[in-house]
Amino acid sequence: MKKTLFKTGDGSYTLHIPEWGEQYHSKHGAIAEARHVFLKEGLYHWLQINPLEDISILEIGFGTGLNALLTYLETDNIAVRINYTGVEAYPLKIEEVEKLNYSELLNISNEKFLQLHSSPWEKKVTVSSKFQLTKEQKRFLEISTINSFNLIYFDAFGIRVQPELWTETIFKIMYNALQKDGYLVTYAANGNARRAMQAVGFTVERLPGPPGKKEMLRAKKI
Repeated sequence: MKKTLFKTGDGSYTLHIPEWGEQYHSKHGAIAEARHVFLKEGLYHWLQINPLEDISILEIGFGTGLNALLTYLETDNIAVRINYTGVEAYPLKIEEVEKLNYSELLNISNEKFLQLHSSPWEKKVTVSSKFQLTKEQKRFLEISTINSFNLIYFDAFGIRVQPELWTETIFKIMYNALQKDGYLVTYAANGNARRAMQAVGFTVERLPGPPGKKEMLRAKKI
């Protein structure tokens, strides 16, 4: 599927899929969205409640690797170790990833970013003493993990273009994958998605969204 480079509102690039009229990240700011949804309302919310515990994170839609990169960089600021699993059915090509300007904007070496993409799939890789990465190439329906993760970054393409990824079937898989009192965070605030989460047992709250978006959702397994 063809992808073109798209400059978002905070200067960071994302990839645009003309066939769908959809981007991998918010057009209002790829880095800003990731920091707000997944770090602020996900990682740091969990750490506020569990300050001394290590954390296992599942990312639904590894995509450009931006969420993984930002989470990896945060290990410089926190004491816990992170076990990060990214699931992606259709990994990007390295030449697509190399066009992204995250390293420049975050003032890091590009090798640090590309390391996440060049690491082998289906294998746990020690990226640093506080960050382990496992990339799994599979469809979300194929996830069978039970009671394993503390936090899920749900970053699938939007419900407009892939409604099948925002159903009770998918959110039941997410619910099962989380440990008790684990959280799922997503940029979405669609009512159908929220009701699907609630139907499988999640307690769902609406939160202020990232730039350009009024709300987002955070769901808890109780």
